Amino acid sequence: MYSVKSLKEKLPHDFLNSLYDIFSPCTVDKILMGLASKRDVTLRVNTLKYDTRQVMQYLTDMNIKFQRNTWFKDALSIKNVTEKEIQKLNIYENGGIYLQSLPSMMPPLVLQPRPGDNVLDLTAAPGGKTTQIAAIMKNKGYVLANEMDKIRFERLKYNVEKQGASIVEIKLGDGSKLGNIYKEKFDKVLLDAPCSGEGRFLASDVRTYKYWSKNEVIKLVEVQKKLFKSAYTALKPGGTMVYSTCTLNFEENEKIIDWALDNFNLKTQKIELEVPHRMEGISEGVKKEIKNSMRILPNREMEGFFICKLYKSS
Repeated sequence: MYSVKSLKEKLPHDFLNSLYDIFSPCTVDKILMGLASKRDVTLRVNTLKYDTRQVMQYLTDMNIKFQRNTWFKDALSIKNVTEKEIQKLNIYENGGIYLQSLPSMMPPLVLQPRPGDNVLDLTAAPGGKTTQIAAIMKNKGYVLANEMDKIRFERLKYNVEKQGASIVEIKLGDGSKLGNIYKEKFDKVLLDAPCSGEGRFLASDVRTYKYWSKNEVIKLVEVQKKLFKSAYTALKPGGTMVYSTCTLNFEENEKIIDWALDNFNLKTQKIELEVPHRMEGISEGVKKEIKNSMRILPNREMEGFFICKLYKSS
């Protein structure tokens, strides 16, 4: 078990400084312990193929212990087997379940797509959120899932086919250029942006943070702004957009929203999803309405996450 002191010695110094710039010392200590926590394996039931109670009965028959999530009935936390053991199950191999972290399931729930909607998932690989959106829509409507990396695109394609998400069209291309191709076409847009991944750092695995740097954060902010502009352009007036990251810093989260509110015809919306460990977006130094966004700090159940819901005015 790590101590707070030992965690401070392991993690990048500039990263720690950025946490202290945003949070109180007590909160930083909690974040650090969250980054040292071992979390349960979590999965989402693919309701395009199975009812959640069927999956629960299947797991019970296989002597697999689980807990049903309180805020999303199709999410299960697994208590006594590993990811690799789950991947050997027939129900996994046929696409009946999908291994997915709990915060990763939140953006589609916040987006609230409906059957018949046109939806864009701008940076979609590996496909967990894409296939969740298709399941929420009951495979009725249209989802365009875009990915620019060829290897990740192939993974996205595989998962969409395996999950039976038949309303999803897969596209390989630069998401920052997509808005001009599909101008004001979509009712809903999800931008789960490429980010520095600070919320997913694992103290026990140096590979999760060895490439982190302040310069990398600066570069990512520019990428996020280009993708945001594209997402906004693709969204219909009166449409809903969700911006999310799995990072903790202010620059890739609240400051992106602050910039967007200055440059686009957008308003933040209150997120009604009631989940444990949530806190308001930090509004110090930015617009007060950014409080409507939601942060999850790393903890025993979940990695760190940021979500903001936005409405494009007519």
